[in-house]
Amino acid sequence: MTEEPTPDALETPEAEGQPIKQRKNGLYPGVSDELAENMKSGWADTELHDLSPIEQAPNTARRRAALSARFPGERLVVPAGNLRTRSNDTEYSFRAATEYAYLTGDQTENGVLVLEPDAGGGHKATVYLLPRSNRENGEFWLDGQGELWVGRRHSLGEAERLLGLPAEDVRELADRLGAATGPVRVVRGHDAGIEAALTDKVTAERDEELRVFLSEQRLVKDDFEIAQLQAAVDSTVRGFEDVVKVLDKAEATSERYIEGTFFLRARVEGNDVGYGSICAAGPHATTLHWVRNDGPVRSGDLLLLDAGVETTTLYTADVTRTLPVSGSYTPLQRKIYDAVYEAQEAGIAAVKPGAKYRDFHDAAQRVLATKLVEWGLVEGPVERVLELGLQRRWTLHGTGHMLGLDVHDCAVARTETYVAGTLEPGMCLTVEPGLYFQPDDLTVPEEYRGIGVRIEDDILVTEDGNRMLSAGLPRTSDDVEAWMARIAAQRS
Repeated sequence: MTEEPTPDALETPEAEGQPIKQRKNGLYPGVSDELAENMKSGWADTELHDLSPIEQAPNTARRRAALSARFPGERLVVPAGNLRTRSNDTEYSFRAATEYAYLTGDQTENGVLVLEPDAGGGHKATVYLLPRSNRENGEFWLDGQGELWVGRRHSLGEAERLLGLPAEDVRELADRLGAATGPVRVVRGHDAGIEAALTDKVTAERDEELRVFLSEQRLVKDDFEIAQLQAAVDSTVRGFEDVVKVLDKAEATSERYIEGTFFLRARVEGNDVGYGSICAAGPHATTLHWVRNDGPVRSGDLLLLDAGVETTTLYTADVTRTLPVSGSYTPLQRKIYDAVYEAQEAGIAAVKPGAKYRDFHDAAQRVLATKLVEWGLVEGPVERVLELGLQRRWTLHGTGHMLGLDVHDCAVARTETYVAGTLEPGMCLTVEPGLYFQPDDLTVPEEYRGIGVRIEDDILVTEDGNRMLSAGLPRTSDDVEAWMARIAAQRS
C-alpha cells in the first residue's frame, strides 16, 4: 500500500481554495509553485453526460413522499455517515447508513439527505454530497481522500441524474443547518458534525421518533427490495455450494478457509457479506455468533455455517445450514438435526398474512420443547417447560427476525408493530430454530455435549401464505447428505 500524502480531508468550504496540509514524515517536503501550477491543467473533461436514474429511483421517491407525509412542516436530516479510522491513517470500508441508503439509493460517505418543508405543503428533498475533488488547491492528488488516491467521485450534476434529486455541496450544509429555524429532526449516530450543527435545535425524543418511523417503514418490502433479497439469497446458495466443494481444504487448514471461500462469492457477486460469517465447526457451533473462525474443521464433526451475501444495493441474505464435515451425519447428529428441521417446518407453516408475528416462534419452540422432554433432558409436561422457558437452556435465541437492508432489519420499530404485530404480505423474515448442547453442560449425556444445530431460511410473506427465498439449498438430513455427495463426486 502506498503512503498517502496526508490524512486530512477538507471539512469546510473555506478550505476549498487553500493548499492541502502536507503529511508529517512524508518523503516530499513540499510542493513547488511550478509543480502546483502544472498539476492544475492538462486534464481531459470526464463529466458523464449519458447517465440514467438508478433502478430504485422511483422507489426511493415514494419512500421520501411517505416520510414527508408523516412529518409535515419539519426539516428532516438523514446522514450517510463518515469514514471510520481502522488504524492510524487507514479506514474501514464505508457502508452507508441504512436510513440514508433506503431513502436515496446513494452509498457515498459524507452524504446527507435533507427534506426542507415547502410553504405550499410537502417537502423539497436535496442530497448534499462532496463534489469532485478540487483541482485548484491540489486536493485531487495531494489529499488522502482525493481522486487520484481513492477514485473519482461523481460530480453533483452526475449525482442529480442518477438519484433523481437536486444535489448540493455538503461542505456548506453545517452552516445552513446552524442558521435554520423551525422544527428539525435528525437521524443520530452517523455524522457528528451534522449533529453538532443541530445541537440546539433537536431533542433525543423527537429524533428517536424519526428513526422509529424509518424502521417501521421498512417492515413491508416493495418489489425492488424483494428482487434484491432474492438475488442476495441466490448468491448465498452458490456461496454454500462453494464451501462444500472445498471442505477437504478446510480440514487441512481451519474455519478461515470456509470464511474466505464464502467471502469470495460475496465480493464477486455482491458488495460484501451482510454480517460476519459464522463458520463454526465442532463445539464452536454451540456459540451463537462464533465469528473468530480460527478453529479446526474435523471429519466426524458438524459445521454450522451462518452466512449471507449483501447485494450491491445493500440488501442481505441470512441463511444457515449445519453440515456433516464427513458428508454423513452420525445417528445422534441426525436425531438432533431432524428435531430442529421438524421445528423449522412448524415455524414456516405458521408464517402467513394475518398471523401474529410470534406464532412461528411459538410453533418451533413447542416442537423443540417436546423433543427435549422425550429425550429425558428436561422434566415435562411440555406446557410446564414452555411456561417456565426451560427449553431455552438449549434453544437460547428467538426463532427469527426481519430481514432487509440490515440483517436484523427494522430493529428499532415499536414492539406493537414488530414482535407484537401481525404479518403482512411483503414482510421478509428468517425462521431459524436451533439446539445447542454446550461442551461443559453436565445436565445432558456426554455424547450430546459440543453439538450445535441451526437451520435458517429466508421467508417472504405472500398474499396466500409464504415463499421460501432460500429453497435452492437442501434442508432435510437425507437431502443434505445427497447434495454433499454429489458435490464431492464432482470434486473427485
